[in-house]
Amino acid sequence: MAKSNNRLVSIILLVVGVVLLVWGINEYGAFGSKLSRAFSGDISLRTIALLIGGGVCAAMGFKGLMGR
Repeated sequence: MAKSNNRLVSIILLVVGVVLLVWGINEYGAFGSKLSRAFSGDISLRTIALLIGGGVCAAMGFKGLMGR
């Protein structure tokens, strides 16, 4: 039972991570973000958080699915 729950949590983490990564990539390519980068050269904190959070969640989910 515990192994099944771990697998389910890993799948959920992987899916959430991929969704956050896609959202972060879309945010990075948005017109407002491009305009902001053109003038200030900075990436928004929201974009960075989405990309890092998505990467961490996806990596944790992938690691959980690949076994121990």
